[in-house]
Amino acid sequence: MEPILELHSARLIMRQWRDSDLPEFARMCADPQVMRYFPSPLSHLESAALIGRIRGHFAEYGFGLWALQRKDSGEFIGLTGLQHVGFDAGFTPAVEIGWRLAREHWGLGYASEAAWTALRSGFDRLQLDDIVAFTTETNLPSQKVMQAIGMHYDPQADFEHPKVAADDPLRPHVLYRITRDQWLDTLHG
Repeated sequence: MEPILELHSARLIMRQWRDSDLPEFARMCADPQVMRYFPSPLSHLESAALIGRIRGHFAEYGFGLWALQRKDSGEFIGLTGLQHVGFDAGFTPAVEIGWRLAREHWGLGYASEAAWTALRSGFDRLQLDDIVAFTTETNLPSQKVMQAIGMHYDPQADFEHPKVAADDPLRPHVLYRITRDQWLDTLHG
C-alpha cells in the first residue's frame, strides 16, 4: 500500500514531520495545560524522541500521527492521526485515532476537523474495519471530539492504562470506537 504522507481538510494540512516542527512541538508538550490528561509534560528530549517514534510508525506502516498545520497561516498547531495501539488490552490489536493541539488553537473545531479527515483516511484508504480512541475518564474535551466524529462509548471496554502508574488518578481510561459501517451511516445519515 502507498504511504499516506499528506491529507487535507478545509482549513488544515496533515503532513509529514519536519525537523523545524520540534521547537513548537516541544513547547506544546511542555505546556501543563495541554498535558493535563497525561502523566506529565514532556521535556524537549522526550518530545524529540516522540517525533522519532512517530516517524518510525510511518516507516513501518505507511501512516501515523501527522503534523497538523493551518492552511491560512502555515502555523504548526499539533498532531492528529492513526496509529497501532502500543500495549496489550482487551480491545487490542487495534488502530487508534489521536490528537493533541497547542492551547491557543483549542475551541476552533480543528481537532474534530482533523480527526474526521483521519477517520476518512482510515476507512477509505487503509480499509480498516474499526478504529478506537481512548483517554482518561476525566478528559471530557477529548471525549466530546470522539462523540463529534461519530464514535460510540463502549463502557464494557473501559480499562486501566498499563503505561500509567497504578496509583495515578489518570490510569482509568474510557474507550470509544467506530466501525466502517457506523462511519458510512454517519456520512449518509
